[in-house]
Amino acid sequence: MHLNTTLPPYPDGWYVVAFSSELKPGDVLSRRFAGQDIILFRTQSGQPAIIDAYCPHLGAHFGYGGCVVGDAIRCPFHAFTFNTGGDCISTGYNSNPPPKATVRTWPLQETHGLLLVYYAADDQPPDWHIPTLDTEGWLPLITSSWMLNSHPQETSENSVDLGHLMVVHGYENLQILKAPHLDGPYMTARYGMRRPARGMMSTVDTEFTIHLHGLGYSLVEVSIPVMNLQTRQFVLATPEDEGKLRLNIAVSMQKFSADMRQSGILRLLPRVLLNVMMPHLIMDGFTRDVQQDFEIWEHKTYISPPILAEGDGPVGKYRYWTRQFYPQLRGTAS
Repeated sequence: MHLNTTLPPYPDGWYVVAFSSELKPGDVLSRRFAGQDIILFRTQSGQPAIIDAYCPHLGAHFGYGGCVVGDAIRCPFHAFTFNTGGDCISTGYNSNPPPKATVRTWPLQETHGLLLVYYAADDQPPDWHIPTLDTEGWLPLITSSWMLNSHPQETSENSVDLGHLMVVHGYENLQILKAPHLDGPYMTARYGMRRPARGMMSTVDTEFTIHLHGLGYSLVEVSIPVMNLQTRQFVLATPEDEGKLRLNIAVSMQKFSADMRQSGILRLLPRVLLNVMMPHLIMDGFTRDVQQDFEIWEHKTYISPPILAEGDGPVGKYRYWTRQFYPQLRGTAS
């Protein structure tokens, strides 16, 4: 049997490099992404931008002493100033900017509290984007992140690996309510399951609708009908260097409103308290679930082709779908 134990480290697609709440007007953030140093900054008027970290003049790092001036970023070394398009608009000497003094800019999308950067191995501009979510009636994101030794394809694969949901996370009565549907860089499916609950009941019937947009953005819409509870759970894997990724997670809950009836102990709690307390309880449970996978992710190898069994879930379909994000692998087995 042939084992392909490596994947190209940086699949094409959109990746979260920061949450919007981390980047206020005038802020500058340093990040690693796809083996490179990049900078995020937000102009005083509120526009975000992502550029290479190093000034093309004499190589200073914008993240160490650089600052936002109006709608541009200024280098700390010689005060060369660059706009959001990467063009040098002034020097520190009131001389004409050198025509070749430009810094690379990266495709950027900001939506529903996320700042995303686009990577393509061939440097082509994006021909698809992350859909915008309506956040009216939803609470702000609660977020967390970790550094892991893994790959975005491995972490995203968990959303279709039904077998591990039972073995690792203890879910029961797993059902595929909507078979996986593939549409270009988008994949969706819906599952029903009974999962462990903490506090109010031992188990609870839950429906998960997964939305994968590439390998860096996974949204799971979670519905618990008995509690009239709707949440959005994000798993956002961003490759920083080969074999290393930053795993960001986030949770948002639909607000409990006056016309929503609660059941069980929820009936006894004021709506304002529910809207404060429940998102943090949900985030605690989500964090525990995600952390259960860490040791496996960090020590597993990638096997291609996999030896699949009944009960695994649509892993094979997922592997086929992922090939589009690797120009190197298109037309090969996964």
